Amino acid sequence: MGHHAISTAAAGISTTFAVFITASLLLAIAPGPGVLYLVTRTLGEGRTAGLRSIGGVALGNLANAALASLGVAAVLAASAHAFTVVKLAGAAYLVFLGLRALRRRDVSALCAAPAAVPTAAFRDGFLVALFNPKTALFFAAFLPQFVDASRGSLSQSLILSGIFVSIAAGTDTLYVFAADALGPKIASRSGAMRSLGRYLTAIVFVTLGIFLALSDSRSAS
Repeated sequence: MGHHAISTAAAGISTTFAVFITASLLLAIAPGPGVLYLVTRTLGEGRTAGLRSIGGVALGNLANAALASLGVAAVLAASAHAFTVVKLAGAAYLVFLGLRALRRRDVSALCAAPAAVPTAAFRDGFLVALFNPKTALFFAAFLPQFVDASRGSLSQSLILSGIFVSIAAGTDTLYVFAADALGPKIASRSGAMRSLGRYLTAIVFVTLGIFLALSDSRSAS
């Protein structure tokens, strides 16, 4: 009887974990603001900047997941003021990135400075992910569905967060390589095309910032 109960419990855990992995993969593949940011960054500054941005985004997402696990997301969900402050900070930073892109006369010159680009890309990716309160709210809504409350919910939540972020980093890497493959074709067109890419980069960042600022929903959808 005991062995049967253990086997049943193990099977239940295995099934739950499989569902979690499947759901995480589907959510990670679905293109959202984060993917759009990474693709735009890669097209504008190259694969190195895109890959470094992935590291920053992953760290920012992991930080949000940890905050959600510790209950900060619940505070954000309950406090409209706290949510608004964090949301507007993230929106302002996205707009800043867009305006900064407009000031760059030649993206290729920036790519010629490998020491500066990776640092900026990592930092920007981290801040973009960190200052999106919906990320923490998403983790707060998503992770509890796969946590066994009788077995240390905090440790489980942190482990699941790490797995989800790892999966997302993997799919983000595929997006970056795909964008990098298209980069030379776009860059080789002409100087006008490169200028167009710079303006598109600015438009994407500013649009994301405005969208975040105008969004009044605190759901984790």
